[in-house]
Formats: sequence, C-alpha cells, structure tokens
Amino acid sequence: MTYKLSSLLKARFPLIYIPTFEEDRVTKYIKSIATDEKLVKYPREVFTWTQTSGIYNQNTGKAVNDTTCPEKMLEYIRKYDKDAVFILYDFHVNFGVKNRTPDYNLIRKIRDIIPDLKLGYVRKSIFFVSPELIIPETLQKEITIFDFPLPTLDEIRNKLDSMIEQNKAVQANLTDEEKEKLCKAALGLTLQEAESAFALAMVNDGKINIKDLSIVMEEKVQVIKKTGILDFVKSEYSINDIGGLDNLKNWLLKRNNSWSEQAKKYCIPAPKGVLVTGVPGCGKSLTAKAMSTIWQLPLIKLDLGKVFSGLVGSSEENMRRALATAEAVAPSILWIDEIEKGLSGLGSNGDSGVSSRIFGQFLTWMQEKESPVFVIATANNINTLPPELLRKGRFDEIFFVDLPTMSERKEIFKLHLEKRLKDKDVASEIVGVKNVCTELAKMTEGFIGSEIEQVVVSALCDAFFENRPLKFEDLARNIASTVPLSATQREQILALRAWANVRAVSATKDSSRQEYTKEIDAENVSSSRGGRTLDF
Repeated sequence: MTYKLSSLLKARFPLIYIPTFEEDRVTKYIKSIATDEKLVKYPREVFTWTQTSGIYNQNTGKAVNDTTCPEKMLEYIRKYDKDAVFILYDFHVNFGVKNRTPDYNLIRKIRDIIPDLKLGYVRKSIFFVSPELIIPETLQKEITIFDFPLPTLDEIRNKLDSMIEQNKAVQANLTDEEKEKLCKAALGLTLQEAESAFALAMVNDGKINIKDLSIVMEEKVQVIKKTGILDFVKSEYSINDIGGLDNLKNWLLKRNNSWSEQAKKYCIPAPKGVLVTGVPGCGKSLTAKAMSTIWQLPLIKLDLGKVFSGLVGSSEENMRRALATAEAVAPSILWIDEIEKGLSGLGSNGDSGVSSRIFGQFLTWMQEKESPVFVIATANNINTLPPELLRKGRFDEIFFVDLPTMSERKEIFKLHLEKRLKDKDVASEIVGVKNVCTELAKMTEGFIGSEIEQVVVSALCDAFFENRPLKFEDLARNIASTVPLSATQREQILALRAWANVRAVSATKDSSRQEYTKEIDAENVSSSRGGRTLDF
C-alpha cells in the first residue's frame, strides 16, 4: 500500500480519491509518505482543507486566510509554487450528493488546473478524502481511487497499549493471548471506533479484561446497523435445535474454525459458502441462525430489497458498501434469505440493467473475496436462479432439504414438545403415552417442520383454552385438520426433487431417507433421493 501511494505521487497523478471516514489516520499516513525523501524522492508540504476552516499547513501549523471558499482554495492550489499535496475533506458534496446538483463551475475549474498538476515545474497532487465515493463523469478519467484499509491488528494493539499506558488507574487484567483475542474482535472497526469500545470497557468498572469482548462486539453491531442495508441477527439457536439434516450439520461442524491459525497448518482455505434450497418450512433459515452459534460468528442478514434505490448509481454503491461492511466485520456469516426474490429483476429491461449490474458485482465479490466472510443463501424456487450463481467456485456446496423423513419428524416432535412442555401439570398426560413421538411421526407423513411445530402450538392452545393438560388427542386432531404443503404443492415439490437429483447434495443422510415412503414419490421414484448423498 505504501509503495502504491508513493508511486502515484512520484508519477504525478493529479487527483487521488480516498473513500474513508478516518480523516486523521489517512492524513497522518499521507504525510508520512509525502514528507519522506526515501519514498517520494522530492518531499512535499502537506495542506488540508475544509469548507469551514479553509487551508491549513500541516508542516508549519499555520492557516491560510480567506480560503474557505472552494473557488479561492483551488486558485491558491493553482498558484502555489512549491512541491505540495492538498487534502480536501468532504469535497464530494460539490460533485452531487442525494438531491444536490453538481457544481459544474467547480468541476470545470478542477479540470482547468489538471495540466498544471501534471506538467507544472512544481510537484502538486490533490487528495479527495470523503466517507462517500462520488465521482462526476467528467472527472472519471482523471481521478484515481485509492483504497485505504481499516486498521491492522498491530495498529489496534498499539492503540490499546497506549490507552492502558495513559490510564494508569485502569486495571489491565489481560494475558497476551486474551489481548490478542480482544484486538482481533476489534478488527473491522475504525481506529476511533476501536478506541471508543476500549474506552467504554475501561470506564464501566475501571478494568479491561477478556469479559469486555462483548462490548467490542456491540460496537461491531453498531457498524452493521448504520449501513441501513444489513441487519445483525442475534441467534440463540444451537445445532441441537435442528431436527435431522445430518449431512448439512456435519458439513458445517467440520468447517468450523477453518479461518483460524490452526487451520493454516493444514493449508485449509476458508469456506466460501453454501446454497441451501428445498421445500419451504423445512429448516433452511433455522440452519443459518444456528450457524452463528455453532461457529460463534456474527450473523449478518443482507436484504437485497434494501439495496435497490431510486437514485442513479446508488444501488451499486449500496451493494458495494454492504459487501465492504461484511468484510470489515469478518470473520462473519452473511445470510441472504430467499435469494431468488432479490434477483427477480434479472433479464428484464424495467430497471435499466441495475439488477444485472448488482448481480455481477455480487458474483465477482463471491469469486474473488479473500476476507473470511461465509455466505449462506437460502432459496425456495431454485429454477429462477441464474446458472452463473450455481456453478462451482461461487458456493462450496449446494444442499437440498426435502420433506422430513420418519426419523426426522420424530426428532422434530421431540424438540418442540421438550421445548414447550416445561410445566409438569401441562405435560402430565402426554408423558404417559408410549412412544408418543414415534406415533406422531407416523401420522404426519409429508408434513414439513413448520407444520409439525404449528401442530404442537395449536394443540397447546386448545389445552390452554380449556385449562387442562395437553392430551395426545389434541395433537392427533390438529394433525387430521392440517392439509400439508406436500399436498397443496405436489407438482412443485416433484419438480424440485427432479432438479436436485443430479445438482445438489441431500441434507439428510441416505440411511434416514430409506425410511421415507411418502406416497408422493410414487410418480417419480428415481428423483426421491433428492440429490447426491455425502455420508460424513
């Protein structure tokens, strides 16, 4: 990064745009390069500018009078006769932001001084430092974008050490390993955000220790919420809350901690992601939520509907910002629920190609991302997804979730009954029924997981209404009155199985699927396996 920026200065690039919130940090960084003779050969003076304070000389500590006006500031830059760099804060508002019209006179004036910046007898460059990336079309060929990464682990560690050193009264009860863990948790925050999190931890009880990890994670939650596009999902589900789906669960368990230092010894790459498709209501979303607990990583939900905006170019910027945020808080899990609905505009001309550009942006990111962001996408209607998304390299695996088997239905009933029958009086009569879960599983062939859950809930409502214990008859009655999705969506499920037979891995072990004798399979026995099977 240092070599690249020093090369841009030595090559006399006139306009360099750095999208970042960290004004102080980027200014110190630019100054460290621009004033170093070894890096740039000809050291430069460093000036900063804001529309409220005007031009300020970082080398001498003196302000330049009467330069708050952008036109006068640009004129000062044009006339300045020494080697220098000028850092302009928040100049993007003049390029057109939201409902504000671009200032074409200023843009023209910038274009007028570009030849002097490139070919003048003194070396001068202009830096635009702004939290938003907005570039007018007339300057696109002249502006170079320079990506300024978030603080490294060493920078965060140095910040924590300096804060502990400055606050002698704070008790720092941290081993080297715990300090490393605390600083790693702060990766993805700006230096100011990390400092705020550490400061909050210190003032809470006058101490800083490994217990303050939650405070740092809460700061990450704030970063996610501020995007307005991503949602932080707090999950309390565990792997034990998922009935069946053993293949999928084992696959996830085996890839836990694949981004750790220990995994590097085995040269294991961090998993990219999985696509989970299948019958609605069979545990796809539940699996995504349970993953957060299994891997102990933040779960971030991307709503593709929020990405699209009415302003030209803003949808693409929303996607770029969402993906950048997911990388910033890595390692993390990015969940895209019902991805086929978010990509419904592909192939149509109604949005002037916005959907296609966003989709292409997402595909490129998935293919080339290096940050440990695991993508879990769920889909109900797989046929509407474009083939580019399904090819190898995008996702590590595609799993198919079918209707629950006999053993899975038994497990699902057991989970929901144990979860809700906490009171002994309410459970008194159902406990005495022999093999209750087995009997209920036999009565619910073709039922999906959410329908089984609703059977239990409805039966409990009946018992509550009559102020009595839950009875087996309550469950049987609600089963009889339920028309399962396998009956109402019979043709769609058969078509989905036919697709998954050769294109996806079954989320359920083959040994369990052999128990599955649902009569819906009679029309298409060859597709009943629901995909390739991996028995872990």
